[in-house]
Amino acid sequence: MNASIEMSYARRVGTPAAMTVLYDGSCRFCTRSAHAIQRRFGRAHVALRNFQEPGGLEPYPSITHDAAMKRMHLVLGDGRIFAGAEAFARIFATVPIVGWLGWLYYVPGVRQLADLGYALVAKYRYRLFGRTQACDDGTCHLHGA
Repeated sequence: MNASIEMSYARRVGTPAAMTVLYDGSCRFCTRSAHAIQRRFGRAHVALRNFQEPGGLEPYPSITHDAAMKRMHLVLGDGRIFAGAEAFARIFATVPIVGWLGWLYYVPGVRQLADLGYALVAKYRYRLFGRTQACDDGTCHLHGA
């Protein structure tokens, strides 16, 4: 990344860990996606939090376990929270040069299709992608299929 793009990116993202991604650490797809986001933006800008760990949602009282099971959540440094497909759109919007593509989510019709697709993948994620090794021992009976 060249210096001018990097400086522009840093101004938009703000302080370290300007984004916190709350993900389902029991889901292989969710875990891989969260780590891919962090690799793309770096640990200084994206913090990951597995909401399945004890106390994982305590800092976020407005996000219930049920809500977290249905959608990935993105918490920005200023406290704003985005969920599901909109969270991905917000993350994508911070990518230098092509970030404007993230705002396509807000075009009428695109949002509804993206939300529907996201909801379907989220609902069947364990069947489609499996559980992480932490769940392979059967201790994740709470999660539903």
